[in-house]
Amino acid sequence: MLQAETEKKVLLEVQGLKKYFPVKGLGMFGGTQQYVKAVDDVSFTLYEGETFGLVGESGCGKSTTGRTIMRLTEPTEGKAVYRNVDIFGQSGKQLRKTREEIQMVFQDPYSSLNPRKRIGSTLQEPLIVHKLGQRKDHTERVMDIMQKVGLQLDHFYRFPHEFSGGQRQRIGLARALIANPKLIICDEPVSALDVSIQSQIVNLLQRMQKEFNLTYLFIAHDISVVRHISDRIGVMYLGKMVETAPTDNLIGKPLHPYTQALLSAVPMPNPRIKRERITLKGEIPSPLNPPSGCVFHTRCPFVMDKCKTVQPLNKEVGQDHFVACHLYD
Repeated sequence: MLQAETEKKVLLEVQGLKKYFPVKGLGMFGGTQQYVKAVDDVSFTLYEGETFGLVGESGCGKSTTGRTIMRLTEPTEGKAVYRNVDIFGQSGKQLRKTREEIQMVFQDPYSSLNPRKRIGSTLQEPLIVHKLGQRKDHTERVMDIMQKVGLQLDHFYRFPHEFSGGQRQRIGLARALIANPKLIICDEPVSALDVSIQSQIVNLLQRMQKEFNLTYLFIAHDISVVRHISDRIGVMYLGKMVETAPTDNLIGKPLHPYTQALLSAVPMPNPRIKRERITLKGEIPSPLNPPSGCVFHTRCPFVMDKCKTVQPLNKEVGQDHFVACHLYD
């Protein structure tokens, strides 16, 4: 878990990140007329050794945020400063070195694996690409990582279709770990798995974090899973970060109406304990044409006239607790 407050060291700082996807116009001469604003001015900081959870409804831009930081898709605007160097300004050998230190675990454990390659070859590939160690030592390194993530040695010779979903996600984690990274971006790594397997993978992630001194950006739509693994949580809605806080603060005292609604939807373990459910009215607006002012105002139960025209600033309202809402002006 996160180091003591006095020892916190910034590993990654995302500043004003934007990712707009162009939409082609209709007609014979239709050009680019509009943009889908998947990520719109998102900023947050990641500290060494912590897990930062990024949560929100499907389509809010959280996965695009992770993929853009990895340069799997190019940013429209903003910075991602990793160890005092902007990733978006890197290319060639510099970018390859950064990608060695920043790895990713993908949502779908099957489509992220090459079905025509044996698992041993898949896990050796990062070592070859980044020229890590001697070729004669690669097999031993792969076997060691496989054992650490709970795979058997004979799995080295099998193909992806011979594994269960949980085993494939262990392979995905092994592939991320084998380059000895500092930061792993986990893009909904448990959402495609059964509930019982989800807990195993989350516990495995926590064990690997301690053993390898890792930092995680953990992306998920299930706030109960994010709560279990994260030191701090950022809540996204329609491409924007609406609230960021340490986990206990966010869960114990959510401030943004959207965060309150998300938490009210989490089932209680004890059926005798009743929780007031906050039901949001209306549909999520399209990122192709987001609302003016606060993007949440079309569904907010506390909407004011100001919310419809003025975009709220991200304000610190408590110790490391930030919220973008006019209720706290």
